[in-house]
Order: sequence, then C-alpha cells, then structure tokens
Amino acid sequence: MAATFGLHDLLVEQTVEGGHRPAVEMNGDVTRLVLRTARYVEHAELTATSEVIDTGDVTLLIGPWFAITVRHGAAGALWPVRQEIEKRPELLRAGPWAVAYAVADRLVDGYLDVSMQVEHDLERLEEETFATRHSADIAHFYQLKREMVELKRAVLPLQEPLARLLDLTVVPAGLRPYLVDVRGRLARAVDRVAGFDDLLNSILQARLTQVTLEQNNDMRMIAAWAAIAAVPTVGAGIYGMNFTNMPGIDSRYGFSVTIVIVVLVCSGLFWRFKRAGWL
Repeated sequence: MAATFGLHDLLVEQTVEGGHRPAVEMNGDVTRLVLRTARYVEHAELTATSEVIDTGDVTLLIGPWFAITVRHGAAGALWPVRQEIEKRPELLRAGPWAVAYAVADRLVDGYLDVSMQVEHDLERLEEETFATRHSADIAHFYQLKREMVELKRAVLPLQEPLARLLDLTVVPAGLRPYLVDVRGRLARAVDRVAGFDDLLNSILQARLTQVTLEQNNDMRMIAAWAAIAAVPTVGAGIYGMNFTNMPGIDSRYGFSVTIVIVVLVCSGLFWRFKRAGWL
C-alpha cells in the first residue's frame, strides 16, 4: 500500500504505531491527521475497578486523490462515515478531505455522547454521596478521576490540530464551514470535560468531609463507652486493694449500696452522653 500511494517510510511507521497524541502534519503532499477516540463502557454500577472510558486513535493520511484511515484501540467502526458522505453530494465535491471532516465530525459527536454518559455517572455518584445510607466508597471517586484523565487526554489536545487544519491551504474552501462547526462542538465537549473535573472534586471533598464526621462520631462513641466502663473499673480497683479501713467494707449493705451507686453513676453518664449525641 505504501508503494501504491507513494508514502514515506517514516510516515508509514508513525501510522502503524498507535497511541499518538492528536496532531496534524504535512509530509510532502500528504497530510497526516491523528485523532483520539473515546467510547463509554456500559456498567451496572461504578466500582473501584470499573472501566468507564475506553480510548483509541484514528490516523488519517490524506493525499491529493486518496484518504487512508488506520484505527487503533476503541476507534469503533467507520463504515457509517462512508455512508454519510455518499448521501451528501456537497461533501463528495471536497474530495479526500471530506473523509477527514466526516471522521472528525463522528469522533467529536462521540465525545459529546461520552460526556453525557459520564455526567449521568457523576449525578448518580452525587446522589449516593449525599444519601443517608450506603454512601459511595472513596475508591469509586479516584477510579472515576483516573477515567476523567483518559477522557481529557482524548478531547483537550484536539483543539490545536483542528485549529491548524483550518489554516492549511490544501483544505477546500467549501469544507471550512463544516470544520468550523466541528470545532465549535469540540469546544462544548472541552467545556463539559473541564466542568466534570471541578464537579468531581467538589463531590469528593463533600465525601471526605462526611468520612471525617463519621470518624469523629465513632471516636465520641468510643470515648463515651470508655467513660462509662471506667466507673465500675475504678470502684473495683479501689475496693480490690484490701485495706481494712474502707467505707462500707464492714457494713451488711455495703456491697449492695456500692452496686447501686455504680449503676446510678453509669446510668447518669449514659443519659448525658445520649443527650449530647455521643451515643
């Protein structure tokens, strides 16, 4: 194929390798355009190991009379792109560059679809965070933050190559309005993704505050029960020292009175701690 289309060896090597950042480069009369893809992975519920975003890349080699696409990872099928172009004669007149527009248009639509799905995940996570029971695990937040990094790496870097693409003289003038529309929708996707990061940080901060309050409540409960348990412990320790001259040691009702006093003191402490919300 490289010989048929007169492609440089370095250009072929770069195209075969996946994992490149979005970029646009000129190599003679061939333009190399790299786009990142993003696909939302359906899941029943968000867990600490959930894969939410699956990414890949598409490399387009656009020449004077040909357009070649090479997919890596979660690129998805591109056959609907061909069908769309064939249904629109105004795009066919743009030649090979119509493929570049159609692929970019499809991928940016994918960004918007993924962002909507992620927004639903964030809303569900927010509801779980502020629920009275079964609040979301902290690990879920950090897993979603890692997935957000994947999405940002796919969406944000595309802005510069798309802007440079509009400045290339090889791009047909009739196609520029379509590319401007793609750039506008990409800007919306970028704004959404940037907003997700702020929203996720806010929800995470609220959850961390909840965890701190829960830990404080546990510590207060432990301290309250320790104070109640200290009353009989102190009494037993004092009377266990076997001194001869101790209050009530020779009394017939000394033991009963001591038990009653311990029960009353413990009950009083329990009532005070309960009223204070420690128990």
